[in-house]
Amino acid sequence: MNEIEKFLEDKKVRPTAMRILIYKFLAQKEVAVALTDIENAFAKADRTTLYRTLKTFEENGIVHQIDDGTGISKYALCEKDCNCEIEQDLHLHFHCSNCNETVCLTEHKIPHINLPEGYVAEDVNLVVKGICEKCSN
Repeated sequence: MNEIEKFLEDKKVRPTAMRILIYKFLAQKEVAVALTDIENAFAKADRTTLYRTLKTFEENGIVHQIDDGTGISKYALCEKDCNCEIEQDLHLHFHCSNCNETVCLTEHKIPHINLPEGYVAEDVNLVVKGICEKCSN
C-alpha cells in the first residue's frame, strides 16, 4: 500500500483510483482549485464522481472549501493533522484580484473570536483580497 492509500484509509476514505488521482492533483497545486479546474484535468471523468470525491474529502478532513468571494467554491488540501475545527485550524486565505488565484496562508492563523452568548459559529472564513507576491513583482 502506498502513502496516499494509507492516508486515505486513515481518514476512513476508501482509496479508489479516482480518489487517489484527485488527491495527487490537489497535492501538486499551490493554489486552491475550483471543481471546473478538476473537471478540466480529468475531462473523461464524470462530473458527479469528481464532486462526490471532493465532498467525501471535505467531510473527512482531507480538503477544505474556500469561499473567496468570487462565487465559485475552491478546494485545497488540509494541513497535516488538521481536523478543520473552528477553534484550532483556521487560517487566512488570499485572493489575488490580478491573477484570480486563491492561496491558503496556513502559517497565518485566524485568532479565536469570542461571540456573544447564544451565538454558535459553524464556519469562519477570512479572505484577504489584493495583489499576490507573484503579480506584484
